Amino acid sequence: MRIAIVLNTSWNIFNFRMNFVRHLLTLGYEVHTIAPYDDYTHLLEEAGCIHHNVRMDSRGANPLKDSALIAELFMIYRKVKPGIILHYTIKPNVYGTIAASLLRIPVVNNVCGLGTVFLKNDAISFVAMMLYKISFRFAKKVFFQNPDDLNLFLEKKLVSPAAVDLIPGSGIDLKRFTPTSFSRNEKFTFLLISRLITDKGILEYIEAVQKLKSEGIDARFQLLGAMDPRHKRGIKTEVIQSWINSGTVEYLGTTQDVRHFIQQADCIVLPSYREGTPRTLLEAASSSKPIIATNVPGCNHVVEDNYNGMLCRLKDADDLAEKMKQMQRLTDVQLLELGQNGRLKMEKEYDESIVINKYLQTLHDLTPAS
Repeated sequence: MRIAIVLNTSWNIFNFRMNFVRHLLTLGYEVHTIAPYDDYTHLLEEAGCIHHNVRMDSRGANPLKDSALIAELFMIYRKVKPGIILHYTIKPNVYGTIAASLLRIPVVNNVCGLGTVFLKNDAISFVAMMLYKISFRFAKKVFFQNPDDLNLFLEKKLVSPAAVDLIPGSGIDLKRFTPTSFSRNEKFTFLLISRLITDKGILEYIEAVQKLKSEGIDARFQLLGAMDPRHKRGIKTEVIQSWINSGTVEYLGTTQDVRHFIQQADCIVLPSYREGTPRTLLEAASSSKPIIATNVPGCNHVVEDNYNGMLCRLKDADDLAEKMKQMQRLTDVQLLELGQNGRLKMEKEYDESIVINKYLQTLHDLTPAS
């Protein structure tokens, strides 16, 4: 049976879905990946996937402009003739589902995060909501990563109650992200891992760091992630460079493997405005690292306040600074306990095998009896 997996980047498939893809290949499925070509496309092909390039701008948010994707995906789907299509991220979910419906191919959608359309109240947001409502009525199954997002879609009548289900994000590979022996840095080290856009709370993090430094707090404040100044909510390169030049943060650039950086930090910080299930926090908790995150959907499902980390108020740099100060003052025993609790939570609720088994059961349910 042919399965198509559609995302906005090949990088995303390789980094977040590859164990699932390998599982499908092992079971004998013919896996077609559909995403823009990037540095990771060849790795998908080497693993045994059949790849199809598609033009898709992950930065844009113009439904009228992006509607051309419907025609492009329609042509690919008609050529590939998959038995089932799995869509991830907003544009494949919306435009891919419409294209698949024209060919009567069953689809499984995955709401990995709500994006800015749910953080605003403007014309673009209204059109996006309508597109969700139109497209999602054709989906056989829609997976959500947290109950807040699921309930919001139900309240706005964007999806049928019979089609929805919950999964713990993309899950976490517990064998890849493992704890190391506890060792506190001589100078306490905070690390934020994210693409450098405002929705991730980067500006609040910088403001909190500046406040702590003005109070004489002696710690290291790190930032790891790609600059994306072309993004609608991207932070200008010269602004980031000013933070680096002033010594406000240590900018670590980008990496293909975050594990070393997580292991070297004392606390992982993510003051995001809203998430599906933030991968960074799953990786941190699985590695037994304490976390500070915003008390918003997505983040507050991974982080339990004073159990495996601390929660701060949304868009509140002062509260974030206070939580960072409290974290630094914890004893080694307290830090160790937070980290161990995070690992236990990952083992119980976020093991990648839970996600894979949910997908496999869905594929089985949607496969016609021979």
